Amino acid sequence: MNQSRILPFYMAYPLPMYYQQEDSVTRDLEYLQQMYPAEAKKYQRIIAETLDRIDYEGSMIYDEYPDKWQIYRLTQAIVDKIVNAGEEQQSDAYRSRTTEFVQVLLSYEIYRKRHSNRNGILKF
Repeated sequence: MNQSRILPFYMAYPLPMYYQQEDSVTRDLEYLQQMYPAEAKKYQRIIAETLDRIDYEGSMIYDEYPDKWQIYRLTQAIVDKIVNAGEEQQSDAYRSRTTEFVQVLLSYEIYRKRHSNRNGILKF
């Protein structure tokens, strides 16, 4: 009998270790998000609320190739919400910088939603 072909029990069922690795990835992402500056945290919260409203099966955020114009419109709606929340008048340079920053955060949040299942475990 060849004993070298027998696998130990923990190697025969590696699935629990797989979820441990994904859990550590999720914890790393959450920890790094806690280190965002205050303004970025505020923007991320608004973006997450907006994406939660349009998070349904068949939503444009789950399209294989999301439409660039739709992403742009969503970005502009979020920027309008941010600018309207501020009391003072904002310059065009501020709006342009905010638009670029929101578009980056929006792309990241869409990526997270697309690659997570309902249990919150990222699938890489």
